[in-house]
Amino acid sequence: MPVSGSISSSGAFPEPSIAQILLRCAKRLGKNGGIMNSRFFVWTALLGCLFLSEALGAVPASHARPNIVIFITDDQDQQDSAVYSGRAVRTPNMQRLAEDGLTFSHAFVASPSCAPSRAALLTGLMPARNGAEANHSRPRPELKKLPAYLQELGYEVAAFGKVAHYNHGKEYGFDRAEFERFHDHRGIAAAVEFLAERKGSAKPLCLFMGTHWPHRPWPESAGPYDPEAVDVPANLVDTPVTRSFRARYYHAVTKADDYLGVIREAAAQHLGSNTLFVLTSDHGAQWPFGKWNLYDAGIRVPLVAAWPGVIKPGARVSAMVSWVDILPTLVEVAGGTAPTTGLGAGEIDGRSFLPVLLGGKAEHRGRIFSTHSGDQKMNVYPIRSVRTDRWKYIWNLHPEFQHTTHVDRAQAEDEVGYWRSWERAAAAGDPKAAAAIQRYRQRPAEELYDLAADPLELRNLAQEAGQAERRSALRKELEAWMETQGDQRTVFNEPILLDQEAKK
Repeated sequence: MPVSGSISSSGAFPEPSIAQILLRCAKRLGKNGGIMNSRFFVWTALLGCLFLSEALGAVPASHARPNIVIFITDDQDQQDSAVYSGRAVRTPNMQRLAEDGLTFSHAFVASPSCAPSRAALLTGLMPARNGAEANHSRPRPELKKLPAYLQELGYEVAAFGKVAHYNHGKEYGFDRAEFERFHDHRGIAAAVEFLAERKGSAKPLCLFMGTHWPHRPWPESAGPYDPEAVDVPANLVDTPVTRSFRARYYHAVTKADDYLGVIREAAAQHLGSNTLFVLTSDHGAQWPFGKWNLYDAGIRVPLVAAWPGVIKPGARVSAMVSWVDILPTLVEVAGGTAPTTGLGAGEIDGRSFLPVLLGGKAEHRGRIFSTHSGDQKMNVYPIRSVRTDRWKYIWNLHPEFQHTTHVDRAQAEDEVGYWRSWERAAAAGDPKAAAAIQRYRQRPAEELYDLAADPLELRNLAQEAGQAERRSALRKELEAWMETQGDQRTVFNEPILLDQEAKK
């Protein structure tokens, strides 16, 4: 039975899809029995399901219950890889993964510090709702975590290295959680050994592998990098010391990439081709406007996924996704039904982006909300933000506080050396250094950025008359969202006021 349509290059009509056939049947039933015909409703329901399947994509039956590997780097700016920018950072394994899969250009974390970010990933809930708002905190123990969802679907769920925050893994319910301590790199070899030992297991596996690179402290040497040749973004101050530290940071990124290659090779050898492999990072790097900040350098992260036979190789997508979306996505990948999204009791904030992974959709979220509350005494500076595909609104809840972090308050010269070089440059009359220090430490209540024209978020438009309506609308939207979250705007430690001397 031919179906009307365009003629193929061979001159024949194309093979009709099941959905097209059902559409014709539904039309006939509708004519014969009218809208109340029960058969019409049955066929129409089937038609709707199949149309949805064809439009959004569905996991092929041959790839049901895949193994899953999630590789997490620690403190990596999205732009610091060959996949995302022209910066000369050696990330060949990340590049190969991107060539084999899908690269997300607009992936964001819920919070730009370690514990809150990872808690959001593993609960599908934003920080105010899961209870892990300040760094080093834990989500509420009664919450259902990602391992439990997957275990119910028959998965073994293991974590090696820094997946949850330090030594929090057992509390999240992993079947196995090892080598979580600060810069304990034994997890890589342990994960490879684990994969080899369980080859042939009847259970599918979800393996989380967290490297501690490129978290500080960075390697003592610059490795293969020449400080004179590294990129210094325009929001940083270009001093010889900055370049030296930048080269060491790049070396740390490459170390993370080396580990990525080791784990991917082991996964291919022991898990087979029906494996979803995902690379991402918990937030941006420890630079003055990265980690602990809601600028894109703090919250926009790499996200690359490969799944042979399912995800189209070499693809890129600009759909905006959040780390809270990973939990429901993995549940659907594992064959379950994504937990209900929403803000009621028992519901989660995340929304599955499986249709984006499968190539059926190119959009996901219209807004990205992010929060930051603080990092013990080093950083007491609560911030909230809302981001569209073009605009970013940041609300600094307490502009009377000094903004400080490990960047400027740490004790070791190895950690603050380049910041001290900025201070010396400012004291010597360098206006750019003075402006960067001022912008870092003292912030206005409101910030508004046109990300299309100003991707580094250097020009605050919040007080420009022509932006008053947009600023007000985004502020109201952010406040309304905070209300639904039950955000108490808590200050978790004693702040340093602008007129106070910062204590070491």
